[in-house]
Amino acid sequence: MDLITTTAELADVCTRLARFPVITVDTEFLRETTYYPLLCVVQMASADEAVVIDTLADGIDLKPFFDLMANENVLKVFHAARQDIEIIWHRAGIVPHPVFDTQVAAMVLGYGDSIAYDQLVERVTGHRPDKTHRFTDWSRRPLTEEQVHYAVSDVTHLRDVFAALDADLKKRKRSDWVSEEMEVLTSPRTYDADPERAWERLKSRVRKPKELAVLMEVAAWREKEAQTRDVPRSRILKDDAVGDIATHAPTSLERLAGLRSLPKGFDRSKWGTDIVAAVQRGIARDPQTLPKIERPRGNSNGSATVELLKVLLRMTSERYAVASKVIATVDDLEQIAADDNADVGALHGWRRELFGDAALALKHGRLSLAIEKGRVVRVDRDRQPQS
Repeated sequence: MDLITTTAELADVCTRLARFPVITVDTEFLRETTYYPLLCVVQMASADEAVVIDTLADGIDLKPFFDLMANENVLKVFHAARQDIEIIWHRAGIVPHPVFDTQVAAMVLGYGDSIAYDQLVERVTGHRPDKTHRFTDWSRRPLTEEQVHYAVSDVTHLRDVFAALDADLKKRKRSDWVSEEMEVLTSPRTYDADPERAWERLKSRVRKPKELAVLMEVAAWREKEAQTRDVPRSRILKDDAVGDIATHAPTSLERLAGLRSLPKGFDRSKWGTDIVAAVQRGIARDPQTLPKIERPRGNSNGSATVELLKVLLRMTSERYAVASKVIATVDDLEQIAADDNADVGALHGWRRELFGDAALALKHGRLSLAIEKGRVVRVDRDRQPQS
């Protein structure tokens, strides 16, 4: 194993790795005190070697690494890839492609919802990874020999995990299922931190058009401020406070000061004036231009349907050995209960074939659930019960 600290070394190793059809990749980063993650270390491995890149080494240019991430001839294998890809997107403006996420593959193969890397390694290979440096400060230098060894083991074990999962996917004819997930994972939109879309993370907090308008403006202001200062959103304003402002819409500093969710004296800061201005912009927005608010689906019939769909989902998950989370979310079920044509993952592609069509059949009485020998089974019209 090698510790790469210069651009020349990095260029050489990336040239070697580019000759392989598959490489494994992992990153170590810090983001507790920043908006954008601080990339500290990159680990990569081919079938022949494993390396650790000191991304904080003086004068190192990471362009060879980013070029390798964009190389269409090399499959990049990650575990829980979203944050790794987000870092590369922020630093280089590219999304690695093609990629394979072992966490997603594990869900498709029935290893449970969002299985942790060390648990997956142990279940697939029987090896118990060392967790000693999981919470180490990767920004401190010099890197110790133990840190480097830990970093390397992440990508060497990942080779074995990938080989086992890939073989199982092909055997069970589920490779295309993972490929569909990778399309979302490698879409630039997934990593677009556009302040104008920041409200989408908090939309469940509002029920009226005026509240939504204020939420959109305040969330956008907070996002821009966090990006500009490179600090976590919560350092600017906590989520609860944003929701509180949207609900009460304070149009003056005096009214802002009355919100208990804000720190004492917040109204007297520059941010207080900015927030009041954002609230006023929200109130001034034309309601006709706002996105449609999804109404709570709290009626008893809707709730009963969702509960039945949950049972069907659990049955489907167990029957096909696929994690329920990757088939459908609770939000998916609520939307299906309200709308046969809901634009949710569970009604598209392999998920629809596995679950979505049955969910609609259950909703409309073409399928029912029954208890047989202590187990819940599905009963299709004119058919025998199925477990």
